[in-house]
Amino acid sequence: MRLTKFISLAIILLGFSLLALQQAPAQTPPTVKHVPITNVASNSGKEMFNSYCAVCHGKEGRGNGPAASAMKTAPTDLTLLAQKNSGKYPRAHIAAVIKGEATTPSHGSQDMPVWGPLFSSISQGNEAQVQQRISNLVDYIGTLQAK
Repeated sequence: MRLTKFISLAIILLGFSLLALQQAPAQTPPTVKHVPITNVASNSGKEMFNSYCAVCHGKEGRGNGPAASAMKTAPTDLTLLAQKNSGKYPRAHIAAVIKGEATTPSHGSQDMPVWGPLFSSISQGNEAQVQQRISNLVDYIGTLQAK
């Protein structure tokens, strides 16, 4: 009699466990959707930032964009670049990262592109326009620096 109650209780608990597992939604890790680059006006650093950078770095540049949680390496908080460089905004280094001449944990990886070649493709190889894009983007990132 005791054994029968024990087996019945075990079967009921097993049934509830299986039911709970079936009702729990499957957790899938977030992923970054890669889309073709769009041609945003090269004279607006802010527009380029919002189109190309904010998805990972966030609109304020704090590294908290909507795709940040899907990244293997957390996006850099761009507002702290000057602070981490003895109070001086590292303009040349940021331009080099964007061009692909300097490495960072994410830029150039499968998660985050190097923008220089992409800017060249949408500018049909016009080097002056590529440089304008990079310069305006670097200038805009400079305005995001924490005071």
